[in-house]
Amino acid sequence: MSDRTRADAVYSALLLRQGEQWVQPRVERTRRVLELLADPQRTYRVIHVTGTNGKTSTSRMIESLLRAMGLRTGLFTSPHLERFTERILIDGEPVDDAAIADAWDEIQPFVEMVDAELAASGDTPLTFFELLTVLAFVACADAPIDVLVLEVGMGGEWDSTNTADGDVAVFTPIDIDHVDRLGSTVAEIATVKAGIIKPGAAVVSAEQPDEALRVLRARAEKEGATLAVEGAAFGLEAQTLAVGGQQLTVRGVAGSYPEVYLPQYGAHQGHNAALAVAAVESLVGGGTQPLAADVVADGLGNATSPGRLQLVGTAPTVLVDAAHNPHGARALVAALDESFDIDEWGAVLGILDGKDATGIVSALVPAVARVFATAPDSDRATDPDAIADVAEAADLPVTVHPTLEDAADAARSWAAESDRRAVVIAGSVVLAGEALRLSELEDWKAGWQA
Repeated sequence: MSDRTRADAVYSALLLRQGEQWVQPRVERTRRVLELLADPQRTYRVIHVTGTNGKTSTSRMIESLLRAMGLRTGLFTSPHLERFTERILIDGEPVDDAAIADAWDEIQPFVEMVDAELAASGDTPLTFFELLTVLAFVACADAPIDVLVLEVGMGGEWDSTNTADGDVAVFTPIDIDHVDRLGSTVAEIATVKAGIIKPGAAVVSAEQPDEALRVLRARAEKEGATLAVEGAAFGLEAQTLAVGGQQLTVRGVAGSYPEVYLPQYGAHQGHNAALAVAAVESLVGGGTQPLAADVVADGLGNATSPGRLQLVGTAPTVLVDAAHNPHGARALVAALDESFDIDEWGAVLGILDGKDATGIVSALVPAVARVFATAPDSDRATDPDAIADVAEAADLPVTVHPTLEDAADAARSWAAESDRRAVVIAGSVVLAGEALRLSELEDWKAGWQA
C-alpha cells in the first residue's frame, strides 16, 4: 500500500467520527489519550493562537518568522482548503503521508482504549478534531520540532488544543461568532478564549473591544502572565501599498522593523504581521531582544496565507477570501477598497449553515455591485436561495447558481464585460478551497474565455 493510500485511509477513518463541528466542553478526553502517549505535546515549545478572525494568517506568519530563525517548526491550523495534511505543516510543508500514517498506527491502540472508557461511562467516542489534534502532536514530536504554532479549533478553554501549554498565548481580534457554542456577547466569547492563558505565559493581543480586553487582563493577572496589547506595547507604525502586497514598519515589543515587505493585501494583514512579530519576540528572548532584521524580512516576505485575499484569476481579476463572518467580511471590504482600483465587484457567495448570512451580506454591501449566490460543497451549505433572499433584502442584484463552477462562470463573464470590474469569491473556507482547485483546473490566470 502506498503512503498516499495509507494517509487517505487515516482521513477516511477520521471522517467516520463525529465531525469537527460537533463540539463539547470535554478537553479531558483528549488529555487522557495524550497521557497514555506520554504527552508528546510537551516535547517542544508552543505558541497558541486564538481569536475570531485572522488566526490562520497570523499563525502562518509566526511560523514563517520562526523558520527564518533556523528553528524547526510545526504548524497546526484548521480547516484545510484542499487536503487534510495541509493542517499539519512540518518546516512549512504538509506533513508527509508516511508520517501521518505512522502516527495513526502509533495512537490507534490508545484511541481504542479511551473509546472503550468513554463508552463505559456513557460518553461518545473521540471526535474528528480531538483525534486530529492528537495526530498533530504526535507527528510534530516524531519529526521532531523545536516550536509548534498551534491554532485553536474553536474557542479556547475546552478546545482539544488546550491540552498543550502555550509559552505564548496570542489573541487575534475577538468578535461575535459561534454564538451557539461560545456565548452571545463579546465578553462571554473572550472568557472562553482566555482559557488558553497558562500560568506565567506571555500574552500578546491585537487591539480588542473594551469588554474583551477586560477579560484578557483579568485572566492574565490571575495566571501571573504578562500582557502586551497592540497600540500600547507594539503596533503597525506605517503601511503603504506595494506591488503584490504592502510595505510595513512594525514596532515590536523589543525592536522596530522599518520597510518590511509583506506579500499580502489588506490593512488587517499588516496588523496580523505586527501581532506575529510581537509573538515571536515574546517567545525568543522573552520580549527583551529584537529580532534580526533579516529574520523579519525573510519571515514576513515569505509568509503565505492561501485562501485569504488570494489572487487566482486575471482578465478579469478574481480573488478568493475565506471571510465567513461579519468581522471577516468587513476586513475584506476594507482591503478591496485600499488595495485595488476597481469600480464594481461581483461577489460569488457561499455560506455554511449556522453562520450569520445577513451580517456577512450587510458587511459586503459597500463594496459589492452584484451577488452570485451558490452553495459550498458541504452538507452544511446554506441554500443559495436563502442567500439570494438576504442579498435582495439588502438591495443587491443577485442570481442563484447551484454550483461554484456555474457561479464563477457567470461572475467572470459579467466582470469580463468591463476592465473596471472584478470578482471576489467568499463566505466559507470550504468554498475558498473549491475555488482554488477550480481556478487551477480551468487556469483562470489565462483570462476569461466564453
